[in-house]
Amino acid sequence: LPGLVQIHGGGQYADHKAVLSNAKRGYATISIAWAGRISAPKYRVGPDQVKLFWEGDEAADGYRLTTDWGTLDGYHAPGRQADNAFPKIPMPADWTLDAVRSPRNNSWFLCTLAARRALTFLENQPQVDPDRLGVYGHSMGGKLTVMTAGSDSRVKAAAPSCGGVSDRYNDDPLFRATIGDDNYLRHITCPIVFLSPANDFHGRINDLQSALGEIQSKDWRVTCAPHHNHQDTAAYEVATQLWFDQQLKGTFTWPETPNTKIDLNVEDGIPSVEVEPGASKAIVSIDVFYTQDADPKADRLSVINRFWHHAAATKQGGRWIAKLPISRSDQPLWAYANVTYALGQAVAGAGYYYGSYTAREFNLSSPMMMVSGADMAAAKGQVTLLPTLLIEAFEGDWEKEWFTYKAGEWPRRTHKINELLWAAPAGAKLSLQVRSIKTNPFLVGIDGYAAEVQLQGGGKWQTIVLSPADFLDARGAEMESWEGIRELRLSAQETLRERRPDATRQVGGVWNGEPPSFRDLRWFVDSVQQEK
Repeated sequence: LPGLVQIHGGGQYADHKAVLSNAKRGYATISIAWAGRISAPKYRVGPDQVKLFWEGDEAADGYRLTTDWGTLDGYHAPGRQADNAFPKIPMPADWTLDAVRSPRNNSWFLCTLAARRALTFLENQPQVDPDRLGVYGHSMGGKLTVMTAGSDSRVKAAAPSCGGVSDRYNDDPLFRATIGDDNYLRHITCPIVFLSPANDFHGRINDLQSALGEIQSKDWRVTCAPHHNHQDTAAYEVATQLWFDQQLKGTFTWPETPNTKIDLNVEDGIPSVEVEPGASKAIVSIDVFYTQDADPKADRLSVINRFWHHAAATKQGGRWIAKLPISRSDQPLWAYANVTYALGQAVAGAGYYYGSYTAREFNLSSPMMMVSGADMAAAKGQVTLLPTLLIEAFEGDWEKEWFTYKAGEWPRRTHKINELLWAAPAGAKLSLQVRSIKTNPFLVGIDGYAAEVQLQGGGKWQTIVLSPADFLDARGAEMESWEGIRELRLSAQETLRERRPDATRQVGGVWNGEPPSFRDLRWFVDSVQQEK
């Protein structure tokens, strides 16, 4: 059998769902508990049990055996030593490997050694083919996937998700020179697929473009979900399973990465993208996502709330063309293409956080095209996107600019209100029309606030008009204004959380009956206010 090493992320678990779902698909898998946490039937190890293990209190209720690093501290969330908080290199101590300040004292170095020992464990099992070993992981597990693949030639395929393309802004020269992802990316020669959501805070999409130029492997793919931050849906998560099917089993063939070209010198002045997809599978759709909010060093909140416009590509002869209307002619432009393919047979797996999924299609992305503000200004493109009070008409492909992580459920969210085009005018109210067959609770959420409305039901359109004061946070405090808002949500219930001080508040309730219909989401300014 081919063998897989699955590496969990920070504060997560070595999980039985990962190994069992892979076993059903013909892989021998080891899931390593580098943080000491374990999730298995009748054997759950969480932070409390980890601490009991450190203390050696075998008589305590809830004591469980878990990962033993000995004197060393390779744990995370919780870490055993307060001075071992990632991502820094700790000063030497009696619990570090070296008596000088050294990258070998960093827990990620230790976890990479653990992953390499996991490879050794696999290759020594009689059921495993030692020449068909792969490694994958999410978040910190993505970083450790890159560190393992970049330091061990036994890895024949790798699939990092939401990590492994970051650590480019650490201001510690020793960390950057030894633990930074780029040091390992430069040594990767095996086939690799990057699962990199476009709004991920940990593995930024602009850093992905740098990583693709650093790896030695010529056999790579990327899949980038628009709007998503640090999690994905089935069509993107399934890339891991399909990649190993191709590289380690030979039972699947990926299409080639789509060729893309951006054209600024067009007759109508509206930039366009030409997409040439690999056509070895049945194409479901070709979509282009683009943004002019393109600061490569944007802060964390700006990254996760960046809005990506959608442009559908249409076939023109042997090419697929998408027009990209712009709102500013002198700002940078980032754009990439997503090609969605049908799967001949559904594929089941365990996702980033071990939830079960079934994929019937999969996504393949192009590398991102990045045009500077200077080149945009020189092209003198036509500005055709103008500020508007209408945020969403809920027509056509509107859902491409909204997103959800829960397949089959109707709640949606969007970052459109983070875009200058839809900035709220002074004194505006938020208006939305909703239709529900049954009486139901309904929420409009903005960032850490939510406004709760009771829908009347009966299948009639109901107009909702909201002011900032209608939105309450986890402590029941009112939103002061629309200034600085970033994400808008439509749902029936959610849990609001506030830190410092901690507070939690449940709002809304269970939805009954058919999903609601929406129309005319807009900013409303009455005539009196307009005159003022």
